[in-house]
Amino acid sequence: MIEPADFEAILHRELPLVGSFGVRVAALGDGTAVLTMPYSDTFVRPGGTVMGPALFSIADVALYGAVMSRIGHVELAVTTSMTINFLRRPRPAAVRAEARLLKLGQRLAYGEVTLFSEGLDDPVAHATGTYSIPPDAAHPVRIAPGDPVL
Repeated sequence: MIEPADFEAILHRELPLVGSFGVRVAALGDGTAVLTMPYSDTFVRPGGTVMGPALFSIADVALYGAVMSRIGHVELAVTTSMTINFLRRPRPAAVRAEARLLKLGQRLAYGEVTLFSEGLDDPVAHATGTYSIPPDAAHPVRIAPGDPVL
């Protein structure tokens, strides 16, 4: 399992664009991740709402964290698909992403991410995504009892 501080370092070192967003790892568990992205004027689009690309970015890396929490640091675990639904207008405020794996197999991981604007209880967006996991003897996928195999 990867530790929150290690994953945060990976974000800054290997994903510098997202690292420049100031994303912080609030929690990393067994198939879960909670990340926060502080508010920045650069994330606001006309109309005073946080832009979709910023929300998509934090959703994608939150799911990456959830995957890595189970398989460890695998550089070539990559997004193969992601869908995001914008549910309500995000406030110009910090964003919290709560990710969890729904299914983990030898080659694919599938999960969901719920996004919240600071100060709102209802989600502003919901994303689902699939990560491809390369075959790699140095980083075997740990499948918990009862996990379905993809």
